[in-house]
Amino acid sequence: MKRLLFLQLVFLPVILFGQCDLLPTSTTTEIVKHSYYTLSYSKKDEQAEWVAYLLTRSMLTGQSERGNNFRPDPSVISGSAQLYDYKNSGYDRGHLCPAGDMTFSEQAMSETFYLSNMSPQVPAFNRGIWKSLETLVREWAAKEDSIYIVTGDILSNSLGSIGKDRVTVPSRFYKVIYDLTGEKKMIAFILPNEKSIKPLSSYVVTVDFVESQTGLDFFPCLPDSLENRLESNSDISKWSFKY
Repeated sequence: MKRLLFLQLVFLPVILFGQCDLLPTSTTTEIVKHSYYTLSYSKKDEQAEWVAYLLTRSMLTGQSERGNNFRPDPSVISGSAQLYDYKNSGYDRGHLCPAGDMTFSEQAMSETFYLSNMSPQVPAFNRGIWKSLETLVREWAAKEDSIYIVTGDILSNSLGSIGKDRVTVPSRFYKVIYDLTGEKKMIAFILPNEKSIKPLSSYVVTVDFVESQTGLDFFPCLPDSLENRLESNSDISKWSFKY
């Protein structure tokens, strides 16, 4: 059974995407590919400008436990942030690719604790509305079967920096979701790095708007007609919201 699940996870991206690479464009020179997620690392900000990965219903059935093994990423050639950068900073080491999305594999779970996958987050944000959004996305994956997720930070107008390596503290974070099953649809969020009790639906924006704030091009391999239609739509009625 474990062997079958592994094969499904390895070959599913090929089956779904064919020759289409769903990764966004990058403004950095360093793309790092881990087992189940890929990131674009910004050396000047000491964090990823985006992390992208596929999440399927079958990936949510794993039992791998959270290890909290925060550590530098050896795959970042330019050198990633260090543990001392976050120590006594007042900020959480906030996951971009959540550990909760990678419970199907001990290796995948472990790799989410690379500091290249972390960004300084206000504790009440990380443990509050950001956690709620991560939970909601997993619920969508369970319902829809296969979704592609891009998560990152908006590094302009930052809240300063922390640590010896001057890790940028983002003022906002984004999450872009592409539903690959049934009726194709997209949704995006931009949330300020602060405590919030507002409903998640109040942070919905178009993918086009996220592009305007980041300078990135999401899903450039899609046919222009499909990309333009999906990225300009922010209809929340196509998605179920519980938070």
